[in-house]
Amino acid sequence: MMLKLFKENIRIAFGSIKTQILRTTLTVLIIAIGITALVGILTVVTALENTVSTNFASMGANTFNINQYENTVRNRGGNEREIINPIISYPEAVAFKNKYKYPFTETSLSFTATSKAEVKYLDQKTDPEITIVGVDEHFIGNSGLEINLGRSFNQFDIDNNTYSCIVGSDFEKGLLKDVNPIDKIISIRGARFKVIGVLKEKGSTFGNSQDLRVLIPIQVARSLFTAPNINYTMSVMVSKKELLDEAVDNAISTMRRVRKLSPVRDNNFGIGRSDDLINRILGITKYLGWASWIISIITILGSSIALMNIMIVSVTERTREIGVRKALGATKMTISVQFFIETLLIGQIGGLIGIILGILVGAAFAGIMSFVFVIPWMAIFAAFGTSFAVAIVSGLYPAIKASKLDPIEALRYE
Repeated sequence: MMLKLFKENIRIAFGSIKTQILRTTLTVLIIAIGITALVGILTVVTALENTVSTNFASMGANTFNINQYENTVRNRGGNEREIINPIISYPEAVAFKNKYKYPFTETSLSFTATSKAEVKYLDQKTDPEITIVGVDEHFIGNSGLEINLGRSFNQFDIDNNTYSCIVGSDFEKGLLKDVNPIDKIISIRGARFKVIGVLKEKGSTFGNSQDLRVLIPIQVARSLFTAPNINYTMSVMVSKKELLDEAVDNAISTMRRVRKLSPVRDNNFGIGRSDDLINRILGITKYLGWASWIISIITILGSSIALMNIMIVSVTERTREIGVRKALGATKMTISVQFFIETLLIGQIGGLIGIILGILVGAAFAGIMSFVFVIPWMAIFAAFGTSFAVAIVSGLYPAIKASKLDPIEALRYE
């Protein structure tokens, strides 16, 4: 019996919506715009967070780097003063690695030799946009990189300065396309290198391709690229996460000793923790989430007023119908449920359209900005809940008003 009554209310609700299609359409669009703003922005934020987490997870959750911070502006005595930290030289990098003996850690040394190298294979060559990185045997593991083909560097390769290299995944699509890249000989600055491995695809991080690079043993790189003031980076992997804070403190102390800094002097080098960087960027994205809620709440407030107005008008226009139904025995509950269901239908139709449009808009923006798109389930549930709440708030008063109409007065209404 209850099911039949519910179905009858649904049928009447759809019939009522059809009779006032223009007002209903406008109300649905207002609700949809608010939900689209909410879902669209949350979709982009979710995609951004996923992209940031994916990109920076390549450093490893338990990794930190020691490098140079340049052009750091600090406020001293009301005057802004530019401070340029000295580069980390090779002797300093080696000294740090030899002195830093914290348990459960592995330190790697690396430097970017050039970002505009030309690589040749047979009679083909690349555009001068390849990055050459000098690395040791621990670099790939500490950087969170993975080998797709071949193998990584071993201790023998580094100790004996073999002319071997590991290339980025883009080489399989370009210079080494249609061939097995392993054991092929490529040329960099006239030196011949044997390809021993190919990295897994990493994509771009903030516009910089991670797949157009060649890794070579660090001493070989130092012999080929002899520009002055080369800056080195030390990357430290801590195998036990609970020791990360202590390992960072110990590394700072060790580097201060390497640079012979007095206790009163500030650090003239930088520590970059992978988890700090991720948290800092993700902290920014929460403001975008708040913005989406503020925008959608303002829009949904307007849609609530519009929906309540259309239902009040509907009650007024159907006063005689309500009188007939009451005269035939309809209870206050039956009348109020009828109008309540009608309000819920309009609210949920607007919510559904808004969710679809929001996901499409978010996916389009994610594609344009090269973000990793994921279905924003939280945004979808939030949108359904919001549209449901709008319908309840907007439909409560009209439903109560309809149920309280006097049947005799309602039958007299023209």
